[in-house]
Amino acid sequence: MPVRHRLIAIAVAVIWGVNFLAIHASLGSFPPFLLVAIRFTLLAIPTLLLVPRPQVPLRWLIGYGLGFGVIQFTFLYAGMAAGLPTGLASLVLQASGPITLVLGAILLSEKVTAMQWLGIAVAVTGMALVGWSRAQAASLLPFLLVLIGALGWAFGNLSSRLAKPPNPLHLTMWMSVVVPLPMLALSLIFEGPAQIGAALAGSLSMAAVPAWVGLAYTCLIGTVVGSGLWTWLMARHPAGVVAPFSMLVPVVGILTAALVLGEWPNWLELLGGLIVVGGVLIGAVRRPVVVAATEPALPQASGV
Repeated sequence: MPVRHRLIAIAVAVIWGVNFLAIHASLGSFPPFLLVAIRFTLLAIPTLLLVPRPQVPLRWLIGYGLGFGVIQFTFLYAGMAAGLPTGLASLVLQASGPITLVLGAILLSEKVTAMQWLGIAVAVTGMALVGWSRAQAASLLPFLLVLIGALGWAFGNLSSRLAKPPNPLHLTMWMSVVVPLPMLALSLIFEGPAQIGAALAGSLSMAAVPAWVGLAYTCLIGTVVGSGLWTWLMARHPAGVVAPFSMLVPVVGILTAALVLGEWPNWLELLGGLIVVGGVLIGAVRRPVVVAATEPALPQASGV
């Protein structure tokens, strides 16, 4: 990979790592389910008007939207709103990689190599350390919520693989069309009209400016720019060359959350994080290039 392309991959990881700060800012003014609905409505409207519908079976488009969009972000935003530190959320979400491998083996009969099983075992060990640290701090529930979000991302990955889109970015954009109505329903049921009305009324005040800036960043920079550049790289290099750069996302997420929000992880969380990153990198070791070149790439990171 040329140096310029490596710098682009690093830039995408930085964009997605900072995205967790943008989510944190938006959660300051909006309840989590309503925030997800607004985010994907802002993406769905221009997608319907400007982006051609991907030529994939409808069931896999819906499956991708429900897994990656509804389940992942419902539980990611709920976990962050419930108190999981921003940097740790960026780390826990990386569990989607090992979970995708396991689900692929169970549901799609995909072959998992010995090296990938080792990577899964290492990543699970690291995640267990982070979870144990959270349990000691009496904040295990937010950790589990984000872990369920990672499971949703994994189901989205499988749907994306089965869809085999000729243009992955179109699938990523059209996934946003699936999300708003289910999230509005969840918001009405769990957050209620009174909380929704108060949040929308408060969103017109100056105090809500950071929330709107965060939403703009998430939609335009995180999704359109980040996912666009990532798809561009995936089209030019094997997935095994590009995907490991996604491991910089939790590094950036933890570092920026520490510097901006003062959310410094403890030593056990740092150790667990390093083990998780190591495990995912071990699992990213590719099979021979001939096989890797003919397989559709899983979206190991897609602009959280």
